[in-house]
This record gives sequence, structure tokens and C-alpha cells, in this order.
Amino acid sequence: MNALSHLAASLVDRLAVPIALEWPGGRVGPANAPVQLKLREWHQLAALLMGRIGSVGNAYVRGELDIEGRLRDVMDVAAELAHSPLQTAPPTPWTRVLRRARSRRLHQRHRDAEQVRFHYDLSDDFFALWLDCRRVYSCAYYQNPAMTLAQAQEAKLEHICRKLQLQPGQRFLDIGAGWGGLLLWAAEHYGVQALGITLSRDQHAHVQRLIEQKGLQGRVEIRLLDYRDLPPTERFHRIASIGMCEHVGMANLDGYFVQLWQLLEPGGLLLNHSITAGSMHSNPMGAGLSEFIETHIFPGGELVHVSEQARSLSACGLELLDAENLRPHYARTLWDWSLALESQLGRARELAGETAVRAYRLYLAGSATAFERGWLSLYQLLASRPDGNLGTGELRGAQCGYPFNRTHMYREPPLPMFCGAGQATSV
Repeated sequence: MNALSHLAASLVDRLAVPIALEWPGGRVGPANAPVQLKLREWHQLAALLMGRIGSVGNAYVRGELDIEGRLRDVMDVAAELAHSPLQTAPPTPWTRVLRRARSRRLHQRHRDAEQVRFHYDLSDDFFALWLDCRRVYSCAYYQNPAMTLAQAQEAKLEHICRKLQLQPGQRFLDIGAGWGGLLLWAAEHYGVQALGITLSRDQHAHVQRLIEQKGLQGRVEIRLLDYRDLPPTERFHRIASIGMCEHVGMANLDGYFVQLWQLLEPGGLLLNHSITAGSMHSNPMGAGLSEFIETHIFPGGELVHVSEQARSLSACGLELLDAENLRPHYARTLWDWSLALESQLGRARELAGETAVRAYRLYLAGSATAFERGWLSLYQLLASRPDGNLGTGELRGAQCGYPFNRTHMYREPPLPMFCGAGQATSV
């Protein structure tokens, strides 16, 4: 223990953010430090000293240690202890085989349904505490830093609809429709015939209620359905996949984009919006961070680098038209979610329980840190299914309705804002 005490004191002295560290039989650091860690077992100190941040997070979720302090400061300490968790060495051929086999096992239909429901069916009211009023559970789009979360989420919905050039009467598919934010926005503001699919029972019931409340029966439909069970005879002019690719699995990625190609009308447009790995080699993040997310938040979640997504969709006959990196936008979104959750911890515990709240506190703030530091990224990829007709489009050879410029996304008047104008934002 004396050796551990010496190492702990040395570690505390090196950190940029002052911390106080306490464990049975020992204590180091200033009493008034902005971050306080109280360990109930001495072996947790060894995990901390070795930079195994995932293990420390697991102990916090289990109630075996307590953390006090502003979450931004806590995450700065965690990031410093973890160093850079990106693994840059290419995986060996054997590692690739094992990963693909694991991915295939994790992403069978029944497993995907169980994994999605583990996360999204936790409690609608819990998510409503810290999401915007439309419950849009994906990266917002802060066109200017003064936007509230609700305004930035509406800007994101509008941004997607403009990229897809939605027009009245088009058939629009939203894969992984969540609580219906994009699905309903597209129907109400662009007049599309909209279909959303989800594996979450809670989300399905919520969207069905909204469809009935808004009188959108016949124009909007939500199905409790796996994307693999959509018949290829159903064709859509536009498809959005928002926050869905993370659940598909590396082994199923090509099959996913083949399915989207089959569902998309020739000349149609697809927008794929998803978190991507920070490493070219699609390795999980080190320091136990990937394992923490897998255990407590997104079982079965898998990330690939954006280059792998571009390769896969291109191999499946889709043409990549535009790639937009929204990484800092997601960092800001996650901090806004974290701020909202922190402001209502008592109610959150009533709805979801202490264990889930501890996990989500670390997940939201930790993910915000990961996006700020470039350990994770997020891309919107716009693609088309070329129709083979050189005369389609504004420019000869376009073979789709995309104008091959971005002016259509920024027409006047300014974006409408319908809710949340008075909400506070984080900085």
C-alpha cells in the first residue's frame, strides 16, 4: 500500500486539474480540489493508476466509488489518465476474423431487437428529461453558437430535409425513426408520404400516438420492424438513416447498404448520419471505454471509420455525393444533454434508478469529451442511386436530382423555430 500511495501522490501532482483521491487507509491531494474521488476498495486505486478508465467507470456505476465535482473537470481528468485511447496499429488478419465473427453473432435479428430495447426502452420519461421537446436523440446542428438545443435540433431536421430535397408526394423512409422527430417534420413541412421503422416498442407507441394526435394517419406510418424485413418491392424516393448505422454491425454493413440500394428508387437520395470511429482501423477505444459503453449503454454497438462506410456504400452501387463532418456539433449536443440531466438528477433517479443515472452521467459527459478530442466523429453522407439516364438532373450526367452544389440548402427565409426558444444552453 505504501508503494501505491507514493504512485497516487505522484499521479495527482502530474494532473492539470487538481484532484483529491481517497481510499481505505490513504488520501492524497488538496482538500478543496475541484474533483474528489472516494474509493471504497483499494484495488480500484490500481485501476486508476493504470489508466483503466472503463474499470473506474464500472465501479462508479456499481456504487463502489463516488465522484464529486463538475463533470467537465472530471472528464478532463479521465482524458488525461486515459491518454489517447485510439489504437492506431492495423489489426492482424486473425483479429479481423475474430471481430467479424463476433459482429455476425451480435447482430442476428433477435439480438439486435434485444439490444435496441435495452437502451431505448429504458424510460420515455427519463429521456424526455434531457432531450429537446421533440426528443430528437442524435447530433444537433448549431448554425450559430447562440442556438438552444431545441433550436439546433430543428435546424438539424431542416438541414437533413434540404439535403434530401424533399418534395410533396415523395415516399420517404426513416430507418431507426426514434421518437419521430424527423419523420413528422418531413411530413408536416415537406408534404412527403413518410414511413418510419424502429425496433423499440416504446418509441413505436410514442410515434403512433403523435400520428393520431396530429391527424397524420394516411400520410405517416410507423412500423415495429427490422430493416432487413422491409420488402424490396417497397421503393422510396428518399431514405434517411439517422443514428442507425452504429447498430448494424461491421459484418452486416455491406448487406445494409445493399438493402438501402434495393429500397431506393433509381435517381433517389439517401442520407446516412452516424457516429464513426476516430481510428482508420476501426479499433475499439482503449482504456476500457468501449467495454463500458457496451455494458451499460449500447450493447452490440459497433463503429467503423467513415472511409469504411464510404467504401461499403460505393461497393453496393450507391454514389457518394457529399460528406459533412459534424464532430464539434455532437460534442456541443452531448454537453447540452449532460447539462439538462445534471439539472434534474433527483427526478431522473425516480424514473430510471441510481445505477442507470450514474451510467448516463458518465456516458453523456464522456462522449462529449471523446468528440471534442477527436476520439469519435460523426458524418452525414449523402448518396444517390444513379438512374442511368444522362439527361436526369440539372447537369448532364447527374443521373439523379442532386444539383452538385449546395446552394439549395441555404435558401431564404431563415429556418423556422417552433419550440424551446427559452431553453438555456451550455458553454
